[in-house]
Amino acid sequence: MQLEIDELALVYATSRGPLPALEQVNFGLRPGEFVSLLGPSGCGKSTLLKLVTGLLRPTSGRIRLAGAEVTGPRPDVGIVFQQPTLLPWKRVLDNVLVPVRARGEDVARHRDQALQLLEMVGLPSFAGHYPHELSGGMQQRVGIARALLGDPLLLLMDEPFAALDAMTRETMMDELLRIWSASGTTVLFITHSIPEAVYLSDRVLVMGARPGTIVETLSIDLQRPRTMEAMALPAFGEYCNHLRSLFRSPSGSEHGVAR
Repeated sequence: MQLEIDELALVYATSRGPLPALEQVNFGLRPGEFVSLLGPSGCGKSTLLKLVTGLLRPTSGRIRLAGAEVTGPRPDVGIVFQQPTLLPWKRVLDNVLVPVRARGEDVARHRDQALQLLEMVGLPSFAGHYPHELSGGMQQRVGIARALLGDPLLLLMDEPFAALDAMTRETMMDELLRIWSASGTTVLFITHSIPEAVYLSDRVLVMGARPGTIVETLSIDLQRPRTMEAMALPAFGEYCNHLRSLFRSPSGSEHGVAR
C-alpha cells in the first residue's frame, strides 16, 4: 500500500470538554490509485487530510506513507486546496516553483520540471503570465502543477473544484483525469459531490457524520479512460443512487452532499 491508515482517531480539546472528530478510521491506497473521500459537512474529511499531511497529530492510530510513519509535514506529499492560493505578484512559473523555494532547494534544478508540468496541465504558453490573467480553472491547473513538482508519492486534493462554475468544473474533471493518468500519482480527493466522486475514482470512501469514520468503500467499475458520456450509463446512475441511499440512512446525513 502507498498509504496506510490504521485505527485513526482524533479528539479535540474544547472549552466544553473532549470533542471526538474522527474514530476508528481504516483504509489504504494502492500506488497510482485515485480514491475519493465523500461525506457530509463536518464529518472530518478536511481534518483527515490534515492528519495525512502531518499538520495534525492523531490522538491514536497510525498513518504510514510508503512504509514510513507520518509524524510531520513531508515534501513528498502534494496538496491542492479549494482555492488555488497563487501569489498574485509572482508569474505562473514562479508560482509553480514556490515549494522549492520554501524548502531552500536549488530553483534552477527544478525549472525544467516546472515547465514540463505546465505543459502537462495545458499551460505551456502562460508561464510568464500573472494569476489575474488566468481564468479560475487555469489557476487551479497551476495549483495542480505546483503540487506535482518533485514527483510526490501522494497528491491530496481538498474540494479543488468547489469554487468553479458547473461547466468549468466538468472540464476540470476531465483535465484532472488526463493529468493523473500522465503523472501516475496516487490521489486522495475530497468532495461533497456524489457524481464527481463516481466519475473520477477507482474507489469511493464514504464517511458518516461526526465523529467521522469510514462507513462503506465502493469500487467503481467503469472503463478508463472516462469521458462525460459515462455519466449517461446505467451503471453510473446506479453507483450514484447507492451512495445517495447511504446518506439517507441513519449512519449518514442528508446535509452537505451534492445530489
